[in-house]
Amino acid sequence: MGIKRTGFILLFLFLNFGALAIGGSFTADGVASDWYQNLNKAPWTPPGWVFGAAWTFLMVCYSVYLAMAHETSQNRRLFWGIYLFQWIFNVAWNPLFFKYHWTILSLVDLIALTAVIYFSILRFIPLRSWKAWLLLPYALWVLIATSLNAYIVLNN
Repeated sequence: MGIKRTGFILLFLFLNFGALAIGGSFTADGVASDWYQNLNKAPWTPPGWVFGAAWTFLMVCYSVYLAMAHETSQNRRLFWGIYLFQWIFNVAWNPLFFKYHWTILSLVDLIALTAVIYFSILRFIPLRSWKAWLLLPYALWVLIATSLNAYIVLNN
């Protein structure tokens, strides 16, 4: 692994964990709130600790993916634009859901995040490459998150 790729992995780790930290600042109090505790949640909602472990794993995989996708991207402007949209959608969900309790808007946010991630899968690294598989856990996780949010919208 080259120095340049390592530098980009570190950059994306910083940016991605920064996004989690910003979003997480809205989550801790939100999870403990009466509002969240009294929601009718999906039966497949994982225990709270799973979210932290999952997001840590996902952001490590995603950061490595991004560094490799950046290396091979022929349109860096598109790459950074898509990344920025992903970053904003990722950060925005937490305050939309936990602070403002805007469950429908947070669901729309997750659907947009899902679309951006799936666009990234199709656009930046060919599916036949093992590198594309680094994005698969993130893509699957946002589908689960979307289903959890949708359940709350439909059942509360």
